[in-house]
Amino acid sequence: MISSETVSSYLTRLAAKQPTPGGGAAAALHAAQGAALVAMVARYTTGAKYEEHAPLVQRITQAADGLVTEALHLADADEQAFQAVIDAYRLPSGTDESKAARAAGIQSALIQAAETPAQLVRVAGDIVDLATELFDVANANVISDVAAAADAARAAATTARVNIDINVVAVKDPDARALLARQTDGIEEKVVLAADALSARVRERILA
Repeated sequence: MISSETVSSYLTRLAAKQPTPGGGAAAALHAAQGAALVAMVARYTTGAKYEEHAPLVQRITQAADGLVTEALHLADADEQAFQAVIDAYRLPSGTDESKAARAAGIQSALIQAAETPAQLVRVAGDIVDLATELFDVANANVISDVAAAADAARAAATTARVNIDINVVAVKDPDARALLARQTDGIEEKVVLAADALSARVRERILA
């Protein structure tokens, strides 16, 4: 599982000529790193100097820690979901009955493979929201990591969008396709705009 292996092991598998892990898992790890950076900045924004902001910082820290866990879970889930798609395509199709079973299996697996990155887009949005909340009170010594967190979340959202699209185009049920579209309707665009805006604010603060 990605969540329990070393970075070196994961990268070796990612670079190998094998279908999993792939871009979906990489997107989830972008999100995990973004959330972890938010948590780190929050933990540096503590002590007497930041006492008035303690409730906000504590809430952000706890929320960011939770998003790290959720993103790692989605990295594992994405790898499993894509493997399920591969396995479905390998099902026998020698009879009409087995063809129908294979087709149904493929469709079910494709829908699940699109569900996982759809969840990740929402996680990415939560990370950018937390980073934006933290910006105004964050320890100036680590303010650049707020931008790093936002950019990581942005990468997670845009990569997840591509993974949704590549699975949804093969889904034949129009109702299922519509449902998947509604789950992330407009969220990715908001994440990108918010992340870009936050990164710009960080640079302005650094250069001021």
